[in-house]
Amino acid sequence: MPQPPKPFNTITITIMIAFTFFLLLLTGFLQFPSISPSLPGPIHDSFTLPSTNTSSKPFTDLVSSFRKWDSQVGCAKFREKTNGVLLNQSKIVSLQEFGGDKVCKGFKMNHVSVLVKGWTWIPDNLDNLYSCRCGLSCLWTKSNVLADKPDALMFESSTPPIQRHVGEPLRAYMDLEAGRKRSGREDIYISYHAEDDVQSTYAGALFHNGRNYHVSNTKSSDVLVYWSSSRCLPQRNELAKKLLGLLPHHSFGKCLNNVGGQNMALSFFPECENDENAKPKWWDHLHCAMSHYKFVLAIENTFTESYVTEKLFYALDSGAVPIYFGAPNVMDFVPPHSIIDGRKFKSVEELASYVKAVANDPVAYAEYHAWRRCGVMGNYAKTRAMSLDTLPCRLCEAVSRKGGRNARS
Repeated sequence: MPQPPKPFNTITITIMIAFTFFLLLLTGFLQFPSISPSLPGPIHDSFTLPSTNTSSKPFTDLVSSFRKWDSQVGCAKFREKTNGVLLNQSKIVSLQEFGGDKVCKGFKMNHVSVLVKGWTWIPDNLDNLYSCRCGLSCLWTKSNVLADKPDALMFESSTPPIQRHVGEPLRAYMDLEAGRKRSGREDIYISYHAEDDVQSTYAGALFHNGRNYHVSNTKSSDVLVYWSSSRCLPQRNELAKKLLGLLPHHSFGKCLNNVGGQNMALSFFPECENDENAKPKWWDHLHCAMSHYKFVLAIENTFTESYVTEKLFYALDSGAVPIYFGAPNVMDFVPPHSIIDGRKFKSVEELASYVKAVANDPVAYAEYHAWRRCGVMGNYAKTRAMSLDTLPCRLCEAVSRKGGRNARS
């Protein structure tokens, strides 16, 4: 009688299957999907990735993209995504604290007057009598008539006196430039950096009062990026040229201009004219013009920790998505998922591919605007609280704690 075949040994079967699988993989018949997203970018994994569907049509209507995002994601999910999202984990503190239990402790004066000295870019509309915290009143003025006996002198473009005696005003000195440097003569030092006496960020409204704030509800699908620069620094120009060479863009200003002149924005967008009887200035229609583009390129003069200037905040205020190159800890200053940090990409080619993908995906693009629609401010609330808008009261508080004219030299 014939004997039935002996069953295969389990180990033998396992070896045979593994060998067959290896041959298939080696010949390319089997392929594993990539574990990395096809469009890498500086975004949290839970945020909406742009679609890789090449058949999607570029959108132009911003409000309709918001509606699509509302139906597919919505504010509840966005708040959940942004809850606990890590910032930069900077080694330094990026923003000073504004508030707390000790706010009203240490005040030695109920009223402080600050006289701004010399020519300065600080806007005249900052001049005012402020009602500050804890019952403190603060007079900030450029008039030595209104502040005939000031408690502090404010210097920005000029240098404070070498010496100060008891009974004379305190000397406050402000330097918001990247290479900030103490004068060596000040009693209170103001800069953009949190480690200095009083911090002043570039966020806030006082940098752009009186401008046309018309915001377009349509976005160009042909020209994706707005850029304007009239200080043609070699390093910045080189970076802009590389990136803009890969993306459809309009370059206003003197640097890499491709629109036929510096005042062409009003020709493209006549609704942005602020005053038809006045000679147009580029800053009058800056925000309105930016609002017609999906992205605004913002490149700082130098990539310095905490040096985040108006270039970025103008873009946010205009309703565009900033493509930013600058401070390594920039995410400490802006709302969650509100900007594209260009330095997080391996190459400008990779960045350009990501920008194009977001531009063609209404849901992914709308998510960059979700922070303002859903009220998710994050650290941006602190950034605004530390801005030039609140500087008078915060400086007056510092003067009050020192005792003003009665402070020891």
